[in-house]
Amino acid sequence: MPEETTPATQHTSQPDPRSGAQPPALKPPRDPQLVLLRHGETEWSASGQHTGRTDIPLTAAGEAQARSAGATLADYEFAAVYTSPLTRARRTAELAGHPDAVVDDDLAEWDYGPVDGRTSHDVSEILGREFQIFDDGVRVLPPSAQHGGGRVGETLEQVAERAARVVARAEQALGGQAGSGGGRDVLLVAHGHLLRVLATVWLGADPRLAARFELGTAAVCLLGYGHSLRTIEGWNLAAQ
Repeated sequence: MPEETTPATQHTSQPDPRSGAQPPALKPPRDPQLVLLRHGETEWSASGQHTGRTDIPLTAAGEAQARSAGATLADYEFAAVYTSPLTRARRTAELAGHPDAVVDDDLAEWDYGPVDGRTSHDVSEILGREFQIFDDGVRVLPPSAQHGGGRVGETLEQVAERAARVVARAEQALGGQAGSGGGRDVLLVAHGHLLRVLATVWLGADPRLAARFELGTAAVCLLGYGHSLRTIEGWNLAAQ
């Protein structure tokens, strides 16, 4: 990605974390930001398998990505850091420099139910048409003991409800809006689909818009305020 050009949309280039080179640190703005960090690579994120409540660890590359993300955020002093309860997110928080991150169950990934462990191609083959998770949801397949432990999975609306609770708690530390005084930055360490849905909640948009927000492993996103509106100030930064 090109270097940062404007305060409204930040971009950073990202060296290979295996090279040992440190990424450029993002510079915190004057006004508080809600900072999102997706977990580093896992075997399933690399293969494209939906990884909901299946609790698998980071790969070696994913651990390197998490350390690199910590360097990207090194200049931030967070008032609060929250993490998903799943191992891949908690380990990312730890390696990014936040071993004491508070576990928030609402930051867990979308419960994919019968889609868990399957790729979009797998589901499309079963359905006989292209599968689009933000339109179709996960209940297009029957519950399966092998995928999702027999659970039916969550609806998109249920995921958005959880994300809204996270936003409400985070805004207490953020101070409500820019210029309100006393606000501080907050970090959320979680998962690709959950964080994409959370961004739509932040904007007050239809959660299906999350389909348009690509988010790489160990990527950083910056949510903030502009002209008394919630805004996206940076997206998919330093993506791995």
